[in-house]
Amino acid sequence: MDEAVVDAAPESGGQSAPSAAAAAPTARQAGGLSLAVGAIGVVFGDIGTSPLYALRDTFAGHHPLPLDRLHVYGIVSLMFWSMMLIVTLKYVTVIMRADNKGSGGSLALLALINQQASGRRWGKGIILLGVLATALFYSDSMLTPAVSIMSAVEGISVYNPSLHRFVVPLVVAIVIGLFAIKSQTTGTRLNWASRWAGPFMLLYFATISLLGLRSIAADPQVIWALSPQWALAMFMADPWHGFIAMGTAVLAVTGAEALYADMGQFGRVPIRVSWLVFVLPALVLNYLGQASLLLRDPQAIHSPFFLLAPPGFEWPLLVIATTAAVIAAKAVISGAFLVTQQAIQLGFIPRMTIRHTSTSLGQIYIPAINWALMIAVILLVLVFERSRNLTAAYGIAVTGAMLIDNILLAVVLFKLWRWKPVFALPLLALFFTIDATYLGANLAKIPDGGWVPLLMGLAIFTLLTTWSRGRALMRQNMAEGALPLEVFTRSAHTSAARVPGTAVFMASAAAGVPSALLHNIKHNKVLHERVVVLTVQIADVPSVEPADRAVVKDFGQGFYRLILRFGFMEETDVPAALCSVSVCGEPFDMMRTSFFLSRQTLIPADVPGMALWREMLFAWMLRNAADAMGFFRLPTNRVVELGSQLKI
Repeated sequence: MDEAVVDAAPESGGQSAPSAAAAAPTARQAGGLSLAVGAIGVVFGDIGTSPLYALRDTFAGHHPLPLDRLHVYGIVSLMFWSMMLIVTLKYVTVIMRADNKGSGGSLALLALINQQASGRRWGKGIILLGVLATALFYSDSMLTPAVSIMSAVEGISVYNPSLHRFVVPLVVAIVIGLFAIKSQTTGTRLNWASRWAGPFMLLYFATISLLGLRSIAADPQVIWALSPQWALAMFMADPWHGFIAMGTAVLAVTGAEALYADMGQFGRVPIRVSWLVFVLPALVLNYLGQASLLLRDPQAIHSPFFLLAPPGFEWPLLVIATTAAVIAAKAVISGAFLVTQQAIQLGFIPRMTIRHTSTSLGQIYIPAINWALMIAVILLVLVFERSRNLTAAYGIAVTGAMLIDNILLAVVLFKLWRWKPVFALPLLALFFTIDATYLGANLAKIPDGGWVPLLMGLAIFTLLTTWSRGRALMRQNMAEGALPLEVFTRSAHTSAARVPGTAVFMASAAAGVPSALLHNIKHNKVLHERVVVLTVQIADVPSVEPADRAVVKDFGQGFYRLILRFGFMEETDVPAALCSVSVCGEPFDMMRTSFFLSRQTLIPADVPGMALWREMLFAWMLRNAADAMGFFRLPTNRVVELGSQLKI
């Protein structure tokens, strides 16, 4: 491993700078309405495609409810008030206020807590919760494309049952095409795709609204299902079925976390407008329309969404729904890229190749994540074969992440915002009760497929924590016995010949002499006229002001220690940052600058810092991490690597 990136531990301070996150304020100035429409195409695809399967699987899934007025009204009431309490109140009203310089999501919230809470770092428990939420997010990122696309494509078997055998092959083909397009997308194509995604999703929501209204007109009394008394009546009359039904009813709020995670791209106001004006009314109307249809025709339970279509509109609805599902999957994949970038910068994931595909909205592409997600989605489709089998696995990851957000929110309310207990406790009690009940109901789905997200989440959590722990051990071992730079400079400049040019030695820690510098003087016995020991630090904010980018200490005799600070949403472009530094003597000229990296090789320790299997896993992750030259944007013809061995 290159010593330069061992220490990516976040540091506090700084605000906005050119980056993915910085695109948000610029974009917000372009107009609230256009941003609201854009948010519809990116943020609401997951929750927007829930009508394809949510109500159907409540009455025809692995734990079906009786199809009568009490249960139909009760489930619609439960879904409506879940959207109001979880999405509207919890995320849109409360949690979205806890932004980290405009960015949202579990990792951004964790960084905000670390940065501001009483000036101290939080314990392992809070950090592990943030890592667990990230692991559950990746699990959800694998399930969402599979569930949404398969639910939409299954419409062909609703309209023509003889075509059912083509559903799985067609879904696999769409998934392969989607991920292949993501890998080939240029900035221009991506901007075009982002522009039309919003208007198309607006068309989709308008369509499901009109279909719902058409069905409601046949039984206007179904509107009374929105009353909370129906949900209460269902639980009082049939407590067990009501509790189990919550495991499926939660499908109506899947994707709620995306509102918060994507806040950095659009801002809280456009997302709130999109939800309250466009998305929420459309979802409510469609669920009411499906309920009306089921009460009039119980045989429509195998697909109440597609059977809302009037004669002649069946296949256009299929095309619209499938396209919306693909857009939703595309948004989830892009969200996985952004979360991965945050996790890399915060030190939870090995560095990976990141390609910036657009200068707006922070659009990036990560090949390793793209292909890993594609393989996982295809395997899920081939193993489960039907969307109702997949929805049995859906929900645990979502409710688990929501419950973790509650814990992080509790820290924010008490430690950051200093709310009085009389206001904070009732609100937290409400959120915890709802999410814990939903999670408990979803645990009943473990034998039917709920074990899948748990297994995937556990595997990803193990990878993230192993990497974080391994990096900490490497930093600790490299710090032991490190020679102070002050001592080194007093003797080195007289014992080694000086040659023209600048040498930049990448170092993980902001103290001590990097091993590459020691090996260079030991074997080559020369030093450049200017020697810069460079450490890259990641701040607890999405971006850092240019004025706060560099911190320099001059040791004399041409020796400097330079710290470059980046936000966790920024690209670590070291050459570009060096060109803006004017306090290390003369300006940096990349043609006269050499970069020295130390590549560490792990060897067994007498007393291992981790279990043997975790050391082997960490070593494998270390070998497969992306090279530092690409990660730091270093010129390939100006880099020298020097190897060393290290025990952990």
